[in-house]
Amino acid sequence: MGSPVPPGVPSWRLAPEPENVAAARSFVRSALDGADPDLVETAALLAGELVTNVVLHARTEAEVWAWTVDGQAHVRVADRRPDHGLVPHDRRVLDEADALAQQGSLLLLPALPQIRAFRQWLLDQITGQLSGGPATAWTLAPGLPGAVSRDLGPWDPAEAEAAQVPTVAADDRNRIIAVNEAAAALVGWQPHELVGQRLTVLMPEHLRHRHLTAFTSLLLTGEPRILGRSVPVPALHRDGRQIPVRLAIQTQEAVDGRTVFVAQLSATTAPPAPSGGPSDDRPATRPVPASPHGQTTPRRTPGLRAGTAAPEWLELFADTGQALAGTLDLDEGLRRTCHVLTRGLADWCTADLLDEQGRLVRVCIVHRDDRVPIAEEHFGRFPPLTADARGPLPRVLRGAGPLLLTDSPPLGRGHSRVDARQRALVGHLGASSAVVAPLRAQGRIFGALTLVRVRDEHPFTRRDVPLIAELVRGIALGVDNARLHRSVHSSAEQLQRALLPTLPRHERLELAARYLPSSATAEVGGDWYDVFLLPGGETALVVGDVAGHDLKAAVAMSALRNMLRGIAVDRQEPPGDVLRRLDLASHTLDQRSTATCVYGLVRQDGGATHLNYSSAGHLPPLLITPAGGTRYLDGGRGVLIGMDPDLPRASAHEPLPPGSTLLLFTDGLIERRGESLGDAMTRLGRHAAAHAGDPLEVFCDELVIAFGADTTDDVALLALRPTTPDA
Repeated sequence: MGSPVPPGVPSWRLAPEPENVAAARSFVRSALDGADPDLVETAALLAGELVTNVVLHARTEAEVWAWTVDGQAHVRVADRRPDHGLVPHDRRVLDEADALAQQGSLLLLPALPQIRAFRQWLLDQITGQLSGGPATAWTLAPGLPGAVSRDLGPWDPAEAEAAQVPTVAADDRNRIIAVNEAAAALVGWQPHELVGQRLTVLMPEHLRHRHLTAFTSLLLTGEPRILGRSVPVPALHRDGRQIPVRLAIQTQEAVDGRTVFVAQLSATTAPPAPSGGPSDDRPATRPVPASPHGQTTPRRTPGLRAGTAAPEWLELFADTGQALAGTLDLDEGLRRTCHVLTRGLADWCTADLLDEQGRLVRVCIVHRDDRVPIAEEHFGRFPPLTADARGPLPRVLRGAGPLLLTDSPPLGRGHSRVDARQRALVGHLGASSAVVAPLRAQGRIFGALTLVRVRDEHPFTRRDVPLIAELVRGIALGVDNARLHRSVHSSAEQLQRALLPTLPRHERLELAARYLPSSATAEVGGDWYDVFLLPGGETALVVGDVAGHDLKAAVAMSALRNMLRGIAVDRQEPPGDVLRRLDLASHTLDQRSTATCVYGLVRQDGGATHLNYSSAGHLPPLLITPAGGTRYLDGGRGVLIGMDPDLPRASAHEPLPPGSTLLLFTDGLIERRGESLGDAMTRLGRHAAAHAGDPLEVFCDELVIAFGADTTDDVALLALRPTTPDA
């Protein structure tokens, strides 16, 4: 199948002999004589592969056609067995081999998810294109598993080491092979101290066996459990502390064929990481190969022109927009954007941003040929911009541009350190023409994109500049949105950390708490927990949830929490009365805000522990006995805060046996689309009972791991356990 052969195109018939594979390649070269040499060699290579399949599998005569239309080469190879489809047959054999490997019946490890996904895409492309269907790039293939990195270039350890997001990479032997400064600082190590150690050095003791079991299962069955998911887990600090993080793992292939597991960590309730990150001269981001196979990526002939290549320009606009929209990480978005530009418009490009101090930072350098080495000194922060910096880049940052540069060398004629650094990069990568365009939005210039061509036969011209300016204007808007998201994310994270209380120490009460921001929002919301001691010696417990999942909800939550603290300390009354006063205060100050809340007082008399509590529309606390019995405490129920402050509120009393566990939690822990609340509560009770005998911190970790992955809502949980009198 495929494109129909135009009338008059000659063909050549070949016997099914191995030596005719070379003859087929020679025929294609002769038929395509005069076309682009690289294109001819690619077509000849593919023709040889297809004829090889005919010789080995169909074992019939092969017929070969080759022709060109509008600069495109077409090759068609047919055999005499149209009923024998090679692709479905190969797919079936590979799938059966995988199934046998997973069952342990074949002395072969099954393919990991990214290999299966890529194989599926490749076979689909062969089948579809032979049937005349359009080509779909791997990066645009729908339905790829989240565990698979869409950037299939060979894995580069420098990329992980230079990333600003805390990143750890491990090999298929479970050993750390790369770690960046941000990740090492988060867990109290130096990067070089972690490289070579087993990944379990970063895990609490109670999670190591589980990790090894899951890792071994992945290698033996090829079935992932947490790959591609956002999973909340505790990381082990060097000093023994546990730091709650969200963990996202993807897989990538090294040049030697090994599978590399790349994990990104984001602290949830941990304190800010210690200072001592990368120095100013470290790269912010290393380029990632633009080719899925570590080879030069075929690229459209450079020289898109206004009016003559509208589809290509429109595709560039769409692809750059998609590259930025596909991630909330600014550096990653710019790197993807530069890959798009080098595939369709330039031989290499750079993205530079001004930081909060006005220093210029080179975020990425991307070359269309991933084999071109780029030294470390070309990345990272520039020297300060001074008045003597008169090269194109400083001029653009001061408001000029886009600038078309066609002289040699085209970048950085001045004598400043910034200009000298630009000249060094051009001397390394080459340039015949370039366009330097400002990243401008809301009347501010915050960076620049530089697009460079190295071939004299296709230089940038004045006709390219208006369209490049419009293209970069759209990119700048996307970058500005990503910068805004980064700012909101940082503010939300700081607010979240400031609102987390320090759990008080108590001789006969164990306390543990967790807060998990939603994996789909800006790391903050309206859920909260609180513990504080009252003047009379009672311990106050609070878990609540203000409606909303944004900064506004967090501010409302902070106000409500502080009001509850003040009322509880001033009026040491039954919990129902305290919540009624809180409702009245909230209604007076903000009639639009609603919230759920559980407020409890824990009192110890001799060897007995008692809980007095009230609920304002909140899910009931869960009591777990040391033997694993569970019961939800549904007394003291009332309406939400903000509904009707005149309604009376009840209080309820419950004894807490020594060694039992009291769990207060918000609905984000258990509510899932498609599952009834009753089933979810049953599931929580069953899981909590299974870990009733674990230490309280481990108990909370197990709940977070089991229920916190991929949650679309914030989660707060608070656990209390009375100890025995002689403990």
